[in-house]
Amino acid sequence: VQLQASGGGLVQDGGSLRLSCTASGDIASITALGWYRQVPGKQREMVATATTSGFVGYGGFVKDRFTITRDAAKNTVYLQMNSLKPEDTAVYYCNAGLVHNPYNVYGQGTLVTVSS
Repeated sequence: VQLQASGGGLVQDGGSLRLSCTASGDIASITALGWYRQVPGKQREMVATATTSGFVGYGGFVKDRFTITRDAAKNTVYLQMNSLKPEDTAVYYCNAGLVHNPYNVYGQGTLVTVSS
C-alpha cells in the first residue's frame, strides 16, 4: 500500500486546513485510514482514524475541531482541521492499518504550521 498526502501549509491561529490522503496498491488489505502527527523530540500521536467498518476515532486533543471523512470510491481520506492552534504545528502523516504485516504504513508526511 502506498499513501499520497497533500494539503499541509502555513495558517494563522484559528484558521483551517484540509489534508487529503489517497491510498493505492493493495487496497483490499486496508482496515483503516487516518492521520498521525509528530513534533521533533516527541512521540508520534494519533490524530484521527476511520475504519472500513465505519468507526471513527480522534485523539483527545482534537476536541471537536477536526473531522475525518472517507471517500471509499476514491480510496481517499480527508482531515478537515478547524480552529487550529500553534500547538497543532507538526508533521502530519497519513496512516493505513492493514490486515497483514507490516500492519501499519505511513505516508511521507506533510507539514502543518500554525502561526500565533
